[in-house]
Amino acid sequence: MTTLAALLRRRIEATGPLTLAEYMAECLLHPEHGYYTTRDPFGVPGDFTTAPEISQMFGELLGLSLAQAWLDQGAPAPFTLAELGPGRGTLMADLLRATRRVPGFHDAARVVLVEVSPTLRARQRQTLGDHPAQWADDISALPPGPLFLVANEFFDALPIRQFRRHPAGWQERMVGLQDGALAFGLSAPAPLAALAHRLEDTAPGDLVETCAPATAIAAQIGARLAAAGGAALILDYGDWRSRGDTLQAMRAHAYADPLAAPGEADLTAHVDFEALALAARPALAAPLATQGAFLERLGITARAQALANALSGPALDAHVAAHRRLTHPLEMGRLFKVLGLHAPGAAPPPGFA
Repeated sequence: MTTLAALLRRRIEATGPLTLAEYMAECLLHPEHGYYTTRDPFGVPGDFTTAPEISQMFGELLGLSLAQAWLDQGAPAPFTLAELGPGRGTLMADLLRATRRVPGFHDAARVVLVEVSPTLRARQRQTLGDHPAQWADDISALPPGPLFLVANEFFDALPIRQFRRHPAGWQERMVGLQDGALAFGLSAPAPLAALAHRLEDTAPGDLVETCAPATAIAAQIGARLAAAGGAALILDYGDWRSRGDTLQAMRAHAYADPLAAPGEADLTAHVDFEALALAARPALAAPLATQGAFLERLGITARAQALANALSGPALDAHVAAHRRLTHPLEMGRLFKVLGLHAPGAAPPPGFA
């Protein structure tokens, strides 16, 4: 069987080097060889573990934050309860369980999971059981009306482009061939209007990343929130502004060479939250929070203590470790950030300072 690496080499030989965005898109979403279209990558048997798989507390608290935001905006009915990139469906299942006693919330919610992978859709259906849900290929297919949305580790997997500043402009980092193997290279330098604002905070040799798909999706979310109301919680690793090379590959829970095995490893990059917040206007953005601080404000320690009362031995040890992993600054607590978007005139979702 022809490998994705062989297909990419033929394409480069025929049409020239690929942008990093083109390379990532092929690796992640190729219909026959794409990483997300061919496997369930989550958990111990996969290549990485996300926060919902670490502890039920994560999805529970996000659900209660969105439910309170829904109540604060007058409990509109019906509304769309959406998740972008829902993995195995664990977060949505925990969210729904935590909110089942919020009066009217489940009756008004139309649950929609935005997912392109047939493999993961099947797993999500299994996880959600009998709870009514719909699936969509992209955010533009969401039903009209108020939108309450969550996206955990979704934006980091969208294809990025990288540009290195040069005295004559910007050089784009490309994927080409060297001695028949995939290799990184740089384009000729040229001025780039889209990065003119980064001339103030960069010097020659500095690298910045852009993600057009991410800002396009944020713009759609923001337009929906401004027009119809709602709120969004976006959780991912990254920072307020892009700086440096953050592309990484994960395979079997270890870092890998991004070019070594196309389609066999997860490719991600840090999220530029400033770009998302700007693209989402006229929706408003709450001050960016670290995941640890956000979860603490939502009461994760009290919830952890309540759950711990029924545990002992190895189960209690695993529970304590999960709480630490989600919140401690040296684990996920500081690296992961939370961007809260909300309709103009509405309060931010609970959890923000």
